[in-house]
Amino acid sequence: MPTESGSCSTARQAKQKRKSHSLSIRRTNSSEQERTGLPREMLEGQDSKLPSSVRSTLLELFGQIEREFENLYIENLELRREIETLNERLAAEGQAVDGAELSKGQLKTKASHSTSQLSQKLKTTYKASTSKIVSSFKTTTSRAVCQLVKEYIGHRDGIWDVSVARTQPVVLGTASADHTALLWSIETGRCLVKYTGHVGSVNSIKFHPSEQLALTASGDQTAHIWRYAVQLPTPQPVADTSQQMCGEDEVECSDKDEPDADGDVSSDCPTIRVPLTSLKSHQGVVIAADWLVGGKQAVTASWDRTANLYDVETSELVHSLTGHDQELTHCCTHPTQRLVVTSSRDTTFRLWDFRDPSIHSVNVFQGHTEINVCVGQKIIALPHDNRQVRLFDMSGVRLARLPRSSRQGHRRMVCCSAWSEDHPVCNLFTCGFDRQAIGWNINIPALLQEK
Repeated sequence: MPTESGSCSTARQAKQKRKSHSLSIRRTNSSEQERTGLPREMLEGQDSKLPSSVRSTLLELFGQIEREFENLYIENLELRREIETLNERLAAEGQAVDGAELSKGQLKTKASHSTSQLSQKLKTTYKASTSKIVSSFKTTTSRAVCQLVKEYIGHRDGIWDVSVARTQPVVLGTASADHTALLWSIETGRCLVKYTGHVGSVNSIKFHPSEQLALTASGDQTAHIWRYAVQLPTPQPVADTSQQMCGEDEVECSDKDEPDADGDVSSDCPTIRVPLTSLKSHQGVVIAADWLVGGKQAVTASWDRTANLYDVETSELVHSLTGHDQELTHCCTHPTQRLVVTSSRDTTFRLWDFRDPSIHSVNVFQGHTEINVCVGQKIIALPHDNRQVRLFDMSGVRLARLPRSSRQGHRRMVCCSAWSEDHPVCNLFTCGFDRQAIGWNINIPALLQEK
């Protein structure tokens, strides 16, 4: 039929057009002239509904695509040659690689794998060497046994300071934020005396060098001197269940696992409510106090930026030590010389010399804002707010760290440490904001020998 013959002829023409287009873009090795001129000649005699400008643009785009394919093909050939060269080198080393199956990505993968193997080898070697160092360190420190001997539990708030009496009977003193100071039997852990004369936090406690007197500093802007008389109870055998080596291993513990607030404080513990002497002249918190050599004078440090020197017998102010620009944080004295050291938040500490009564010299040093270490038998015990206590020698070499686990050690910030060189059972005491003080036995000769 006429209609069918017309439709068939139209389909054949469309098929011929598609064939001519496919032939025009299938060439890969034609020159620039052929790519631009020949397709136009082939399409000039063909019917097209596209405008001539559009047809020219399409032909140019097809030419660009063809050039891109040519560049990729050339690059592929170059990569093949590089693969063959590498294959020859590897074959000479006894590690032949099939160049027909090796692509650029596979080469990168192999190189990455080789680099990874080298890196792993270096890590293994490094880890092995450091393990030897750590093992030798642990072997050294494990010879020094740091034994927790006794826990002194009874304060209702954090303990700021701990001190050991210098005369017989040797007792332990603690100063707490619960407005009390307690004296303890070192051997039994029993509370012997409670002092309640302050109306503010008791920030420090120090014992007289030759008498049964205690000096306490408080947030109520005063320092008190009070006399105590104690009778030591019969010591009980110390269980050896808490022995642990000094080292770096520890078990984290929760702050909920704190000692009982009523601990070992018995109801019949003697209480002292009135001081023998009250030192009043500061206009701020008295943060620390200490006895000068001989015990006839005492020095106090306050947040009012001054340190005061008092006569103990008359309670009179002898000297007001000024010069710090901010609050004082601590003060301490030399055991055999009339020397006083004060520290402040102004990042300086000052050495006051009272050896010559006519000249009171002072030396200023730039340093820390607090003095918070205890030195005994050439070892420094440094408390930390992360619940740790670390031991150093006088040259700054770290010797050990006191053990801390879920069953023993401090559970909160450690505030102070104190050595007791003459006591046969405990030679180091620490206290903190977990409301307890701890007595330790440190093998000092082993620490110094193996450092």
